[in-house]
Amino acid sequence: MTWIDIVFFIYMFLGLYMSSLFLTIYFINHRSFFRSPPSKPEPVSVIIPCYNEGKSIGKTIESILALNYPKEMIEIIVVDDKSKDDSVEVVRRYAKKHKNVRLIVNKVNSGGAAEPTNIGIKAAKYDYIAVADADSYPDKDALRNMIGFLQEDKKVGGVASAVIAREPRNFIQYLQEIEYFVISMNRKMLDFVDSVYVTPGPFALYRKKVLFEIGLFDTKNMTQDIEIVWRMNAHGYKARMSLASKVYTNTPSKFGVWWRQRIRWNIGGNQCIWKYKNKIFRNGMLGGFIVPFFSISLFIGLFGLFLFSYLFVRGMLVSYLSTKYSVEASTAVFRLSEFSFTPSILNYFGFALFILGLVMTLLILYVTEAPPLKNKKVFNIMFYLLVYLTIYPFILITAIYKLARGKYSW
Repeated sequence: MTWIDIVFFIYMFLGLYMSSLFLTIYFINHRSFFRSPPSKPEPVSVIIPCYNEGKSIGKTIESILALNYPKEMIEIIVVDDKSKDDSVEVVRRYAKKHKNVRLIVNKVNSGGAAEPTNIGIKAAKYDYIAVADADSYPDKDALRNMIGFLQEDKKVGGVASAVIAREPRNFIQYLQEIEYFVISMNRKMLDFVDSVYVTPGPFALYRKKVLFEIGLFDTKNMTQDIEIVWRMNAHGYKARMSLASKVYTNTPSKFGVWWRQRIRWNIGGNQCIWKYKNKIFRNGMLGGFIVPFFSISLFIGLFGLFLFSYLFVRGMLVSYLSTKYSVEASTAVFRLSEFSFTPSILNYFGFALFILGLVMTLLILYVTEAPPLKNKKVFNIMFYLLVYLTIYPFILITAIYKLARGKYSW
């Protein structure tokens, strides 16, 4: 067995292990995925960081006001990060019309969502804090389904919602629609092993006491919604996932915008790994599972890209040299006896990994009643698995390069 065989086996083992783990978690807990703990309404402050969201901030405020929740128990605080469009004017109109809508304008543009979110948290009146993106729209029952997780367990510091792509209109948005359903379901499965690692920005709920205890959101991290959960874990708290709480968010409609967004996500993920690298095998599930799992998930694609690139280049080089030698030696370039149709164990594992991924994706789309499966968009699903996901290693390489150079921004 060569070293490349050993590397290939390790790669396949990790892929098959992670797929099998999720399938096992699913079948053990499949009846509890959409469960929400019993709850009672308690006052909540909703913080909305905003920058140049004049086209969407009004609809976001309306979606918060339309929640199936007592209106007198909700205050909405929009923190504008020195927008250059009409965001401030739009919010002011809502503040004049609704007593529970407030506007705070940051003195300077901070270049991210963390600082305006922290400003809103400090100004909040209530003990529960919801954070919403300015282009996201929670379902009417989202907050009611989420708050029970905080009331049920005092060690829960935050609750994530299921982020759904809103009204996809072109091909790249259809692919993101599939991706978002897969991500939400995977996060819920991690919930059953106390390993939720992110409370996504579109809509999340927190205990204010915990946020102040651990120091609020990290203004230097590009994915502050991941870092805050890891810090909660380091302080003995955990996050939960409410799959029944849906929030619909706008997704990039152009490849360039999508690429820049994913670069930012990957830079932030690498920042978190570097910041918490010393927690591996420490601090309970944070070091025992979350950091290793997140790291493997992030880098397994890069590992696979390196492996298959090496095999491809080596095969091309061997073919070129053997052909050149055969021509110069006046021997046969191809011999029928050299062709082999016998499948190797490596091919078997690769095929098994793809089939597991396909089964898992179809299962998730079926359980969540996702439109791509209901509408029988088979091509979109196969393109997502065979092409869309293969772009991620290149995103990671670019993100690492930008992070190393220090050339990145929100």
